[in-house]
Amino acid sequence: MRPADIELLTVPGRPALSGDLLLSAVSRPDLASNSYRGSLVRIDSDGVTTWTHGDRDSAPAVSPDGRWVAFLRAAATSAPQLYVMPAGGGEPRRLTALPLGVDAPVWAPDSRRIAFTARVPEPGRYGVPLPGEDEAPEPAEEAPRRITRYDYRIDDIGFLRDRPKRLFVVDALADDPVLEPEPLTDGDADVSDPAWTPDGRSVLLVAPRDWDRVETLHSDVYAVPAEGGTPRLVVRTRGKASRPAVAADGTVYFYGTEFDGLSAAATNTGLWAAALPDDGTAAEPRRLTDAESVDCVAAAGEPAPYGDAVLVVVGHRGAAQLRAVPRSADHAVLDDLPLLAGERAAVRSFTVDGGRVAFVQAGPADAGEVLLLAGDTTTTLTAFSEPLRACGVRPAEELTATAPDGYPVHGWLVLPEGPGPHPVLLVVHGGPFAAYEWSLFDEAQVYASAGYAVVLGNPRGSAGYGESHGRAVLRNLGTVDADDLLALLDAALERSDLDGDRVGVMGGSYGGFMTGWLAAHHGARFRAAWSERAVNAWDSFAGSSDIGWSFTENYVGTDPDEQRRRSPLSYADKIGIPFAVVHSEQDWRCPLEQAQRLFVALKKNGAETEFLLFPGEGHELSRSGKPRHRLQRFEAVLDWWARYLPVS
Repeated sequence: MRPADIELLTVPGRPALSGDLLLSAVSRPDLASNSYRGSLVRIDSDGVTTWTHGDRDSAPAVSPDGRWVAFLRAAATSAPQLYVMPAGGGEPRRLTALPLGVDAPVWAPDSRRIAFTARVPEPGRYGVPLPGEDEAPEPAEEAPRRITRYDYRIDDIGFLRDRPKRLFVVDALADDPVLEPEPLTDGDADVSDPAWTPDGRSVLLVAPRDWDRVETLHSDVYAVPAEGGTPRLVVRTRGKASRPAVAADGTVYFYGTEFDGLSAAATNTGLWAAALPDDGTAAEPRRLTDAESVDCVAAAGEPAPYGDAVLVVVGHRGAAQLRAVPRSADHAVLDDLPLLAGERAAVRSFTVDGGRVAFVQAGPADAGEVLLLAGDTTTTLTAFSEPLRACGVRPAEELTATAPDGYPVHGWLVLPEGPGPHPVLLVVHGGPFAAYEWSLFDEAQVYASAGYAVVLGNPRGSAGYGESHGRAVLRNLGTVDADDLLALLDAALERSDLDGDRVGVMGGSYGGFMTGWLAAHHGARFRAAWSERAVNAWDSFAGSSDIGWSFTENYVGTDPDEQRRRSPLSYADKIGIPFAVVHSEQDWRCPLEQAQRLFVALKKNGAETEFLLFPGEGHELSRSGKPRHRLQRFEAVLDWWARYLPVS
């Protein structure tokens, strides 16, 4: 895979399934327009046909009666708005014209109303005029923001308190739709994840504890009358909730983490259930899945009742597996949950229609395909990644090792073509409570195609190996996680086709932190380093990062001396290998000052260093940044390694 082949990364979104109608939104980077293009496609046994022709169509949802399809449509310069069209095809009809766009639609049981959330800006901001004025002020001319809370902004979104996310319900079949409807919730709380009750009288949603009265990491489930009214607490969680879904019997299923105070880091997400109360009280939830072994992937979609079970996606050793949780389960361990899909793959999303399940699954040689599970038969319906495979996809070999303290380490090795010996790149993921997967990783493919053997590991601190594995690095960064990565590297270097004298290290976010840490403490093992969007100094990160006010306390603590001891910046004078500092101007997760401070320190100490700065990008550049920047980044990475770790 060459850098420009990112255009071949066609990725299907969450499918919508109703009877014979199976829809998905596909998206791919487009270098010519420097944007992501996408449309809805219809999928059946005869293949894939384009179903809509917008520039960026997404989030299809079929009404319960199967007659209508709602979806989002965005243009190159405008936010996504809600549209509806007949399920048999026809002209889409626009339902909203809200200034900052809308989120995915959720149909009511009556197949007429649609619930969604959307950010509502203060007058005088984000292109909205002040009262009595015709034109909105330019961004640089807006009034100052009065900030009184820690949680006032988030990376890749921006400021939050002046544009809260609110709940809306619209009539999808109205002859004359109100394009700018009134929200049903006030601006005091950011709400998310709407779900209808079976009687269609209320919409459940997730909101911060006590309706966002003060900063908190806790959230609960509320019910809002569909016709408008005061939100009512219906499920008080033991930590955080997401993606509620209501079964026909009134049971609320949701994903939840369990923690006290701000101690939310590296906690597994479980499946929870609660009876929907009808007496005005808040239900006491029960946990269906084991806290240690089961980590549900909420991004794959809300839990779905399926016979006597509830379907969820669970992260496990680099796989994202579709599993069935019995409705009667009580802290069920992973091995007791039947596996439906994703044994050595990553299920990205799924939907249920009766006894059938449509799901998107990515594997080691594809970026995602749509599959259908009916009974005991699973059928792959698409071949979106065939053009990518035709360009060449290098296989990933499973790799295991043992750390110095006897702990098992798991990862992968992606090899280039040819007999070697090949130069080696140790590539460290972000998070750290994240994981490399049994799925195609564009970075590993690009580097392997350029002649590098790529080592990918999930050291302690990663997700999907048990909660204790993830929590092993809390207040302990740069210890067992570094040991695990070096052990995995040593295991790879036992191969005769890898060159142990030509090794580089690279990573982003936490991976950038670890790159700096390894370069300072184990620099003799590497020829050069590439550190991207990194945490380099915890003392300033605690105040400058969007999440630093809680994240730093969890992973490092509040003691200033300990923060400095755990900071790569404190050891800049020990970095003697060529070191690239790479960052995005608009990164609010690991703010720009993290890169600037390290770059200056390296320069002052005489290290061979460069600072590569991408304008207009946030923390997610390598995954969802502008396509041309993603291409330019790949070109810069390969240029760096060609200089300091050349391929023979």
